[in-house]
Amino acid sequence: MDINKILSHCDHTLLAVDAKWEEIRQICDDGIKYKTASVCIPASFVKQASEYADGKVKICTVIGFPNGYSTTASKVFEAADAVENGADEVDMVINIGWVKDGRFDDVLNEIKAVKSACKGKILKVIIETCLLTDEEKIKMCQIVTDSGADYIKTSTGFSKGGATKEDIILFSENIGKNVKMKAAGGIRSFEDAEAFLELGCDRLGTSAIVKLAKNIK
Repeated sequence: MDINKILSHCDHTLLAVDAKWEEIRQICDDGIKYKTASVCIPASFVKQASEYADGKVKICTVIGFPNGYSTTASKVFEAADAVENGADEVDMVINIGWVKDGRFDDVLNEIKAVKSACKGKILKVIIETCLLTDEEKIKMCQIVTDSGADYIKTSTGFSKGGATKEDIILFSENIGKNVKMKAAGGIRSFEDAEAFLELGCDRLGTSAIVKLAKNIK
């Protein structure tokens, strides 16, 4: 697969807790140069990055991140604030404890509320697959489909594990036609990236692919 095609599906990501503006600016520069799908950065940098990038690359941020146990009201505020500051895309973390408790209506209603707060911008739902059973993953495929969200996403990259090919196959068998797939966490080579795209992923959350492209180009 062509390297540029792979890059066009990447959310070029920097979510380190000690990230500085100089590093965020470089992420934006890289995203623009290598034509990535977006740059995914902390919410506190969204306004500055949006003004700096000036529409040359889409700005993505995360809410309820990385643990997902913020209140719904907090997540709704975070999403609305991010969009107001210039975010084009929002990646939210579900309340995993609610899934474990079988509070699926609450999970669904929360995603719907965040989607509404996004004002038409893209919403990706992180379900943290490494913490869920296959049964719970299938249930989340159904919930994300019913919620109106745009993507189901495997992982934060901050928990016990990242994306697996098995989870993407499971997603593809259980999501609705309105939902796209994003793999994130542990994608460190062109071979990894290509494999996930061939399985049907539309987006890849990664910090490694642009670095590899730099070494080649």
